[in-house]
Amino acid sequence: MRATGRRKESVAQVRFFNGTGAITLNGRPLENYFPTMARRMRVLEPIRVANVEGRYDIVARLHGGGVNGQADALRLGIARGLISLDPDLRTDLKRAGLLTRDARVVERKKYGLRKARRAPQYTKR
Repeated sequence: MRATGRRKESVAQVRFFNGTGAITLNGRPLENYFPTMARRMRVLEPIRVANVEGRYDIVARLHGGGVNGQADALRLGIARGLISLDPDLRTDLKRAGLLTRDARVVERKKYGLRKARRAPQYTKR
């Protein structure tokens, strides 16, 4: 089973296999890829909410963006994949807010400005 999650510039392509609950990200275990416990908890939240710990092996390919964006993209990809495996999980995951695609991305820089909205400094004289 395949699913895709996105956040900012990050994309996570997630594949599910029947197994023991091992999670491999870009060929590395979850603990090595996300050393921070907070990010690991965020990634594993859909599995905990769906109560499917140890049932599936997850292999994901992450690219683009930063660490937080990749963690959130993986979280969405796992949630979407769990729904395609078992549609009955949709209500629980939806209620927990795990199916919402966070559409916030960096605003583009406009010409004549220093940043997206920051104007050049005004000089009176």
